[in-house]
Amino acid sequence: MATTQQCEMLLTVNGEAHSVIARPADTLLFVLRNKLRLTGAKPGCLNGDCGACTVLIDGGPIKSCMMLAIETVGKTITTIEGLKHSPIQQAFVEHFAFQCGYCTPGFIMNAHALTEKYPDASDDVIQEWLESNICRCTSYREIEQAVKSVLLKKHRND
Repeated sequence: MATTQQCEMLLTVNGEAHSVIARPADTLLFVLRNKLRLTGAKPGCLNGDCGACTVLIDGGPIKSCMMLAIETVGKTITTIEGLKHSPIQQAFVEHFAFQCGYCTPGFIMNAHALTEKYPDASDDVIQEWLESNICRCTSYREIEQAVKSVLLKKHRND
């Protein structure tokens, strides 16, 4: 009977260092949910298509089902739990940009990265970024409105 090798990894998640024992083959999604009990990133398709598992790695959106946890050693990981009281979360509430809510954490993570990277994002850029996530309940219009409201507030504060 073969034994599964495990190793210790030091991960920085939501500003805190975590020592995790996991297999080198474990995905970041698995480690976040099952080792760190951060369940905001959702398992959806598990092949990178739906975006329900989106987290930020060094500020950029990544589908955590497609990345090995060991690849994130030395990087900064932000999950939905790390975006407490962010403008994009408030905008999702104000614009009713969710229905069942399963895809919402992934959309919020992606939209947060979009508003940080492209504060002057055009409609085409917003649409392109939102295409990387799937909402089966069809809240796309409301999600787009939420993103635009955050971008508008950023411009007013400049």
